[in-house]
Amino acid sequence: MTAPAHPVWRSGLFVPVNVERFVAKASSRGADVLQLDLEDSIAPADKADARKLLPSVVERLAKEGKADLLVRINQPLELAVRDLEAAVLPGVQGIMVTKAEGPDHLRLLDELVSRLEEKRGIPDRTLRFVILVEAPGPLAQAHEIARATPRNIAMTLGAEDYATAVGGVPNGETMLMPKQQILQAARAHGLMPMGTIGTVADYSDLEEYMRVVRLSASFGFVGASAIHPAQVPVLNAGFSPAPEAVAYAEKIVAMDKEAAASGRGSWSLDGKMIDIPIVQRAQALLVRARAIAAREARKAG
Repeated sequence: MTAPAHPVWRSGLFVPVNVERFVAKASSRGADVLQLDLEDSIAPADKADARKLLPSVVERLAKEGKADLLVRINQPLELAVRDLEAAVLPGVQGIMVTKAEGPDHLRLLDELVSRLEEKRGIPDRTLRFVILVEAPGPLAQAHEIARATPRNIAMTLGAEDYATAVGGVPNGETMLMPKQQILQAARAHGLMPMGTIGTVADYSDLEEYMRVVRLSASFGFVGASAIHPAQVPVLNAGFSPAPEAVAYAEKIVAMDKEAAASGRGSWSLDGKMIDIPIVQRAQALLVRARAIAAREARKAG
């Protein structure tokens, strides 16, 4: 069975790099990704100091080795350039590009990151782009943005900014269409669709949050960001295949091998017709389950 094309990023926890108590506990929270923030959680007057702190934070968290590291950068361009100069470092897996404007915007940032990687001895295209679409104009270019550069690895909708841009309120109903558009564009171009279909304003309601996460996984989303550590275990569980689903997938794959040996392309299981698309979903589920197990072993180690 082939290896997964993308990393397992079920949960991304935002970590303001200038708040030591959050940095100190970040690796213990169980997130697949730590999203080191230079954007919204940093006051404008503190951004320069946050950039100075970033190299030491990256070195520390990379050495702990429990999670992948992303850096969320600012928009407009003059801030993004300064952020990238601070963020392109060994140990960083990617950049969260906020308020993506269009394919030219992504290609410009790609060129800058390439130059910084070369200057700092980092292999070309080590750092990948997680794209945040946050306005209706860029959403209309979602497919062009998704295929703008080979650095792109994931795509999501910034619901709060998007709702503000369209004069609406971010909730499950109003964000359903734009989030599905993001999912379609991401899947069409081989990127990971990130986010949740619904929204939960009260993150203490973890039962409702789990319902939202599982619904999102059923749509095809593979992970989402957490604004509070309590959300991380819910994201990890909700974006992981259930044990019974893994067992059923194993049964499908095993029976498919038997059917193929007998020259049959389709067959039945528990009263359901099993054909190629169902087998392919089962195979993909098993690949993901094994990648998740490897991720959890890394955290435990």
